[in-house]
Amino acid sequence: MSILVFGATGQVARELASYEGVISVGRARADLSDPGACAALIREISPQAVINAAAYTAVDKAESEEELATIINGAAPGAMAAACVQAGIPFVHISTDYVFAGSGTAAWQTDDPVAPPNAYGRSKRAGEEAVIAAGGTYAILRTSWVVSAHGNNFVKTMLRLGAERDRLTIVGDQIGAPTPARDIARACVEMAGQLRAEPSKSGIYHLQGAPYVSWAGFAAEIFAQSGLACEVADIPTSDYPTPAVRPLNSRLDCTTLETVFGIPQPDWRSGLRDILKELAE
Repeated sequence: MSILVFGATGQVARELASYEGVISVGRARADLSDPGACAALIREISPQAVINAAAYTAVDKAESEEELATIINGAAPGAMAAACVQAGIPFVHISTDYVFAGSGTAAWQTDDPVAPPNAYGRSKRAGEEAVIAAGGTYAILRTSWVVSAHGNNFVKTMLRLGAERDRLTIVGDQIGAPTPARDIARACVEMAGQLRAEPSKSGIYHLQGAPYVSWAGFAAEIFAQSGLACEVADIPTSDYPTPAVRPLNSRLDCTTLETVFGIPQPDWRSGLRDILKELAE
């Protein structure tokens, strides 16, 4: 199956590039600030499925660039989805837990009301709405705390800081779970294949690592697995102010993904071991 992947250097896109039949396009060939050009590229390449793994991900910067973020995260996926409808092929779009308010302690269900707490979340929700409005065969995959051996992410930051310092203060009241990019990529390819055969599976799904953990707890596990003797002290979110409001509750219920597509929730601790091994090599 030929799959056109928007995104070339991002964490998920890097993992997708290893799959047979994947054609990855980066910013040089597909600028998401030009939605029409993205749609034209789908028509030009004529793939059997499309996965959008590209996005505006600078959460704090989006507070001052919401218009640009909304074009990239909202209008571009909508144009891609519309082109896929015209071509009669499935479209898989990666979204985020940031579409939810981030309150409470219950895991968010796929059909829970959305209330993005920041500009980035609003731009991603705009993308979800545009994909749904286009109709056709689609899957929106919400995920959280993406990590891998590639690019900039929490694991690599903690490894660097943990080697430099004896003690770190990390936010302990934001609860969610890291999700290895490799598991997200695997799920996207599987969903695209199943959607070709069963368009009725179209809808919104969640994929997140298990078990739930705080950022501080995640940092402690990184140090434990990597053998770094760095102490982790919990601090509340209020002690670490950022331009964009962060959700305190990023728990996602992933039941529907396993029920419909047979894709189980991955153990992020196992994924972390793989990431550390890859970095060491």
